[in-house]
Amino acid sequence: MTAPEENPQPLLKIVKGTPDDHQLAALAAVIAGLASAAPAQEQPKRRSEWANPARRVRRPLQHGPGAWRASGLPPA
Repeated sequence: MTAPEENPQPLLKIVKGTPDDHQLAALAAVIAGLASAAPAQEQPKRRSEWANPARRVRRPLQHGPGAWRASGLPPA
């Protein structure tokens, strides 16, 4: 085991202004939250093709002779 240092370096140093205790506590909470944040995932989860929003968009309607029939029948 190593002995603790007598004068450790401060983790945070205020260089300008005089923050009150609430401001320092908020700053310490933000820094602690950033330090404990989970690392980013290497690859995002693959989205199922069933959940693809493009599947909800209908194809354009055809025009011309027989268009009314083509609008209700599946493509051949």
